[in-house]
Amino acid sequence: MTAAEATPQLDFPEEAAHSDRAFLGHPKGLGYLGVVEGCERFSYYSMQTLLTLYMVKYLLVPGRQESVIGLEWLKTHLFSGLEGQPLASEIFGTYTALVYLTPILGGLLADLLLGRRAALIAGAVIMSLGHFLMAFEGAFLLALLSLVIGVGLFKGNIASQVGELYGANDIRRAMAFQIFYIFINVSVIAAPLISGTLGEKIGWHWGFGAAGVVMVIGLLIYLAARPWLPADKPRTAKSDQARVKFEPGDGARLAAVLVLVPILGFSLLTNQQIFNAYLVWADQQFQLTFIGTTLPTSWMITLDATLSFSMLVAVAAFWAFVGKRTGKEPDELGKMILGCVFILGGALCLYMAALTQGTGKIGLFWPVMFHLVNSIGFSHLLPVSLALFTRLAPRALNASIVGIYYLAFFGANLAVGKIGTLFETMPTTQFWLLHAGTAMVGLVGFGLFKLLLAKRLMGAPKPA
Repeated sequence: MTAAEATPQLDFPEEAAHSDRAFLGHPKGLGYLGVVEGCERFSYYSMQTLLTLYMVKYLLVPGRQESVIGLEWLKTHLFSGLEGQPLASEIFGTYTALVYLTPILGGLLADLLLGRRAALIAGAVIMSLGHFLMAFEGAFLLALLSLVIGVGLFKGNIASQVGELYGANDIRRAMAFQIFYIFINVSVIAAPLISGTLGEKIGWHWGFGAAGVVMVIGLLIYLAARPWLPADKPRTAKSDQARVKFEPGDGARLAAVLVLVPILGFSLLTNQQIFNAYLVWADQQFQLTFIGTTLPTSWMITLDATLSFSMLVAVAAFWAFVGKRTGKEPDELGKMILGCVFILGGALCLYMAALTQGTGKIGLFWPVMFHLVNSIGFSHLLPVSLALFTRLAPRALNASIVGIYYLAFFGANLAVGKIGTLFETMPTTQFWLLHAGTAMVGLVGFGLFKLLLAKRLMGAPKPA
């Protein structure tokens, strides 16, 4: 699954600032926020799709990498002895890991100092700057730093504005987040087709530039949408006091969250490797020629995004059907265990692709099967795991638990960078078996948690 996108359960004010139905029966602000988020996700996934290929095929080669400011220091102090693809893997892993860490700090800055609107605008400006800095090879690391900071300020400070368009009892809110999510998925599907094609076929800087232009468009739309968006709400002593109260059983629920985070991290590894070593492998070994034309490798990401969105809908519909027919369906942990089974199956599809390659290029049967099976697995894991974490979260730590949840993605991406350094030296079959092993760790971990710790640490579900 391409995007790790989900929206936590948040507390919203009783009265919404706007309750019109100008956009598909929803407030006009929802359309604006959806487009803005779509622009941000387009720019982010354009960057993530091109980054490793850009480094491996263009930037980190002798005669060109010497111009990158700070790279020699990085190679000496952090990634000693690494060159080429292994170095690219470490840089990719560090960058994507930090993208999941900085939104925690961005949320704190928004809550305590800047306010959501100012934080979001600052984030969009800094992200746009980062994309345009990618046009200058010497500024590569500064560009990555700008993008990390920009995403941290932007992400998280837009989703809560969606909820505040509605009153506390407005039944349209749930559908609003589904519409919001559609904007995200359309952008993730489009980004590799547009920026990926420009970057690979015309010039890398064209792809990065397209991401920057779209981000600027998103910023301008957000500024124009101000009359239809909720204003920042000042913090009050009463609300602050309410947030620090703990209830019986909160300690056990917090312990459950802390145990589940590393298990979730292991289960994410295969999926997160899609943008890193997998793309390098696809570029080198997949049969991507169609009617005499070599298709951009980045289109594999569009395939993944399309299947991801389709499987999210299909899996939700399947369990709704099962629940209606039988009155039963697996609980969150049961679905997460099932998800790990499919993720394990996806990794084994990659193993089969490597095992059966022979002397020619790899056909697309096993890669397509990987994206399909992995997407089914992730559809059982991603939304369900966030739902579980928010259910476990003590009321006093609801927002903090969401931040802790994303630490699993932080750790997984760091590990992806480390494991990706083995791609060139380890037989490809063993490389993907290693990923199957990480999925097995997740499967066993969730299974043991369900058998041995779930009742003790989770207890009964919290009352609504």
